[in-house]
Amino acid sequence: MSGLTKTVKKGRPLLTLFLLLLLLASGGMVLQRFVPPPVTFLMVTRLIEGEGLDYRWRSLDRISPRLVQAVIASEDSTFCAHHGFDMKAIEKALKANERGGRVRGGSTISQQTAKNVFLWPGRDWIRKGLEAGYTVAIETVWGKRRIMEVYLNVAEWAPGVYGAEAAAQHWFGKSAEDLSAREAARLAAILPSPRRYNASSPGPYVRRRTSRIQAAMGTVRNDGLASCVLG
Repeated sequence: MSGLTKTVKKGRPLLTLFLLLLLLASGGMVLQRFVPPPVTFLMVTRLIEGEGLDYRWRSLDRISPRLVQAVIASEDSTFCAHHGFDMKAIEKALKANERGGRVRGGSTISQQTAKNVFLWPGRDWIRKGLEAGYTVAIETVWGKRRIMEVYLNVAEWAPGVYGAEAAAQHWFGKSAEDLSAREAARLAAILPSPRRYNASSPGPYVRRRTSRIQAAMGTVRNDGLASCVLG
């Protein structure tokens, strides 16, 4: 038996395992097009750390459209136009990072959703590569409305608090479908650092950011930047 044949036979179990894992991952991604995702890696990690878990799934029809407008205004103004990646934002982030100082990201809502649902927290290149693959997959299989629905339901909005419904109850004592424009803007304002900022009693930074987001929500509404989600 040649050395090449031996190598091929030894590699078959690894290839089989890889294909099995790929099939399971693909099947799970397709299934979650229709059913709510289970708890995420981040949720489990925070739970183990003792932060609790408040995760309440709500369909997009039961979440205020103001929150959709707010997160598009604050996180990804080209959400309805791109196919998962905002190349201009990525280019700006790379140039800013080259100059040093605070590291900026260029992630779209689609990328954040892929990371939140399927992957572990971190910034390593393996995770970033998998994030890109999952982003393409959910853009193709899920579509924009489902991506937004999942994003709003799994995002962290306070320690141990995940999703729009839990966030609305935690910060404002009301359902996500009853959020005012100001409240929606406040929730969007704390998203970059939900473990640091307070939506119900905001400090100067969150107040300023809230005002900017609320103004931008008018542009989102008037220019149809949320049309792929809200119709």
